[in-house]
Amino acid sequence: MTVSEASTERLIRIGEVARGAGVSVRAVRYYEQQGLLVAERSPSGQRLYRQDAISLVTFFQQMFAAGLTSRRITELLPCWDSGHTDSEQRAMLRAERDRIQAKMDDLQAALDRLDKVIAITDTHP
Repeated sequence: MTVSEASTERLIRIGEVARGAGVSVRAVRYYEQQGLLVAERSPSGQRLYRQDAISLVTFFQQMFAAGLTSRRITELLPCWDSGHTDSEQRAMLRAERDRIQAKMDDLQAALDRLDKVIAITDTHP
């Protein structure tokens, strides 16, 4: 999609999105290829994004770090966009939350064990 010169003032370039979200330009392109992010095109063909692209990319990064796939993130986007869900979406959101919580619990247990090892080694140099 091409945008007119007048509307480009509200849009930002791919580099600004990448910097704002702390990712590479390549990552932003990947999100676009996966259908997670939509770019418009300037008359010269440059990718232009809405201002909320930065928060979306940050959200994608967080969800990927939590172990979600591109497909699952795509399923979450309507919830993000509208703030409304149906019962199936709510069940999916709760299942992902439970999975992430279990992962956090496992990480906390590992952290606790490391703290114990550190405490032992601090008292026995």
